[in-house]
Amino acid sequence: MGKSVVEKILESHLVYGDLKEGSLIGVRVDQVYTQDATGTMTWLEFEAIGLDQVKVPTAVSYVDHNMLQSNFMNADDHLFLKTSAARFGAYFSRPGNGICHQVHLERFAAPGRIALGTDSHTPTGGGIGMIAIGVGGLEAASVMAGMPFEFTMPKIVKIHLTGKLRRPYVTAMDVILTLLKMLTVKGGIGKIFEYGGPGVKDLSVTERATITNMGAELGATTSVFPSDENTRRFLNAQGRQHQWIELEADEDAGYYEIVELDLSEIEPMIAQPHSPDNVVAVKDIKGIKVDQVCIGSCTNSSYKIMKTVASILKDKVVHEDITLFINPGSKQVYEMLAKDGAIKDMISAGARILESACGPCIGMGGAPGSGQVSLRSYNRNFKGRSGTKDAFVYLASPVVCALSAINGKLVDPFESNIKIDDIPEPNEFSINDNMIIPPKKDKEIKIIKGPNIKEVPVKEPLEEKISAEVLLKLGDNITTDDILPAGTQVLPYRSNIPMISTFTFKNIDETFYERAFNAKSKGGGIIVGGENYGQGSSREHAAIAPMYLGIKAVIAKSFARIHRANLINFGIIPLLFADPHDYEKIEQGDILEIKNLIEGVRYNQRYEVKNLTKDFVFYVNSNLNSKEKDLILEGGLLPYVRKKVLG
Repeated sequence: MGKSVVEKILESHLVYGDLKEGSLIGVRVDQVYTQDATGTMTWLEFEAIGLDQVKVPTAVSYVDHNMLQSNFMNADDHLFLKTSAARFGAYFSRPGNGICHQVHLERFAAPGRIALGTDSHTPTGGGIGMIAIGVGGLEAASVMAGMPFEFTMPKIVKIHLTGKLRRPYVTAMDVILTLLKMLTVKGGIGKIFEYGGPGVKDLSVTERATITNMGAELGATTSVFPSDENTRRFLNAQGRQHQWIELEADEDAGYYEIVELDLSEIEPMIAQPHSPDNVVAVKDIKGIKVDQVCIGSCTNSSYKIMKTVASILKDKVVHEDITLFINPGSKQVYEMLAKDGAIKDMISAGARILESACGPCIGMGGAPGSGQVSLRSYNRNFKGRSGTKDAFVYLASPVVCALSAINGKLVDPFESNIKIDDIPEPNEFSINDNMIIPPKKDKEIKIIKGPNIKEVPVKEPLEEKISAEVLLKLGDNITTDDILPAGTQVLPYRSNIPMISTFTFKNIDETFYERAFNAKSKGGGIIVGGENYGQGSSREHAAIAPMYLGIKAVIAKSFARIHRANLINFGIIPLLFADPHDYEKIEQGDILEIKNLIEGVRYNQRYEVKNLTKDFVFYVNSNLNSKEKDLILEGGLLPYVRKKVLG
């Protein structure tokens, strides 16, 4: 049997293990990149490991999240990241250079390679034919320290594309929204999506990157396209043609499942509040009044799509009831739009042009008004993520967003009389890397830490018994935004765990921090969740802060991949209900007791849980692989790596 693209890349990087579904494998990593919201903790963790230099071929530290400098904290973090990159041997992408995923696609990503990023949308790189996976910061730090990246081999699912998009009315955003409607936010758990079929040739690299970027919303480990002539053209236009290789699946490659998708049948789609998979056709809800429109983010901010937006706005005026924000994805995109006059067309129409950063996507400015409708070309619309708890956030293509901004209501592009230019990909991009500082690898450089930067907390090894209160019982699809929100108030404390922990579950239960802090000295706490616990961002702070507050275990029906890994990395044991019906029997405030934990982790991974409050017994499982067992026993990844690397 032939091999898929996924198998070819993993095989060429395999350090140990078998490429069989469910097997533990270790792979060599070519690139690791961080962003500032997660990167401060990642570099603190790397420093705590005790090495002088990174041990991966390419490491990049980006600044794109914490851009609002309302006080000293974000500026201090940026200086810490700059000096850490210089000290340990990483590239440093300065504030203003752009969003990490867009810049990495332009300047570093290459087919056939493996990259890890401390952001859940790292799979953007799959659009250029690489395996790019989002991980927690501590996992990235361990790989930068020379450890292989270990994970359980996922199922490989082929998305077989046929036909062509009906441009310019239908975009790559509509493709991924269609898949979210078909497969849901849980449809990719334990899977890698590999795109193939004749329809692949219809999609440019930046369009492919939009699709793989938002594949994170499917819960997938990652998504990947083949490397073909379109890939070669993109790399050539970026002045990196020497990095191109052809990489396609063999005709007789085998897959766990094949999903058929005809691009010619896709229509403009929209995700309704408050989940990316709550998708319907735009035509079905057209006419909804819109208050705010945001275009850009790492999902839809390439030159091609921004130029298309400018063509819609040219000689038009944004509706008087709408505020329009636009954030180009990178300095490269910004420069090219400025050079050809597209920025002028946007400003003349009344758009508010933001810097090349994440911005409103993560609640860093641009929050909608109370109860308002915000239409965004972003990737997530979780409740409260925009910075406004009662806002109604919809997700749609930049074309739908731009047309709606002019009309003041949701518009189906096929029913609009506004001219839309079908913009081709440029044959040559503007290459100006003056905002990327190359690695210095200078041991004499002093790492500068402001007063808000604290040391990394480390958990003790696993205890034989947990006896703790259920501090919170939650439903399905709890997000990392629910566990630890982003936004202007919270993000500046990313390198200050004692302070950021005060925001834990604040959007769900404002009394949680006080209860958890009080329970910490009495045996700690337990969280109970439903399906897909921890979906969304890769932010490891959603595990570190609960660990700091004494959370010993999370019991759920199922976990999102990255968050489960982060819990393990910080010594919190993720437990699954053996019988999901037992979830209904537990209430917040119950005292649960779990004995024989160490023996259970080492052997059958089945544990008896006594509900001391209600006097009944139920069972849970941990399903840890061999590496994860060691991490839980040691108290997390940091003490484990220290022992492995330093002896």
